[in-house]
Amino acid sequence: MYTLNCKGSLLEISRPLVMGIINVTPDSFYTESRRFTVDSALRIAENMLADGARILDIGGQSTRPGSQTLTAADEMARVLPVIEAICQRFPGTVLSIDTYFSAVAKASVEAGVSIVNDISGGNFDNAMLATVAALRVPYVCMHVKGTADTMHRSDAGVDITKEVLDYFIERKQACADIGITDLIIDPGFGFSKTIAQNFEILKNLEVFSMLKKPLLLGVSRKSSIYKTLGITPDEALNGTTVLNTAGLLKGAAILRVHDVKEAAEAIELTQYLL
Repeated sequence: MYTLNCKGSLLEISRPLVMGIINVTPDSFYTESRRFTVDSALRIAENMLADGARILDIGGQSTRPGSQTLTAADEMARVLPVIEAICQRFPGTVLSIDTYFSAVAKASVEAGVSIVNDISGGNFDNAMLATVAALRVPYVCMHVKGTADTMHRSDAGVDITKEVLDYFIERKQACADIGITDLIIDPGFGFSKTIAQNFEILKNLEVFSMLKKPLLLGVSRKSSIYKTLGITPDEALNGTTVLNTAGLLKGAAILRVHDVKEAAEAIELTQYLL
């Protein structure tokens, strides 16, 4: 069992949890996940909480290939009104902020967020790790290579499992050295990897248990699913559930998803197989 200190409130992970994705963007790769107004974000938050989400992950910037890169100020303008509205409507809800900007992380935590979810693992903003340590909140550290502009490039010739494990051994130590105590590991499904490498990571997911940190799996409706099946993101729910189930059986502690009810059902059923 893991515990996360979310600004003084302990979040226990005695069984896997669902993190629901709320994209406050007009251009996320999955059309149905776009919630570009406060009212629409509140509606999806209400539905996700009713369906069993324990964490809501708020993001103001799409990270799909070819998406527009925003400034920290633009990102804050998108996410802060939604964070404040959810905190007011659903007090006590555990919120995370999906950002690689330290300024956005700080402002979001001050507005009510209690987890920082950084796709860059602290590599896109040199102030991120120190900021998270000072905020004393849990930190989701994802594997990625390159910059915000090059993070979707991949190298088919590397041993991807070893590369990702080595990355997290280094990042775990960097986080510990600066004072981050609650660390969550995200292998970065869909980032800096070929489709084959994404499946290799999932196949070898139990390897990362040696890090002794909760493992977040974010495969929801991603291109490795819909391109492999020859379908669209809108049609990728079944494939998502299949891979979520495989991940749960290999040690995933948090499922980051667009479809909360189906993920919660996968968790419920796989408990009988563990």
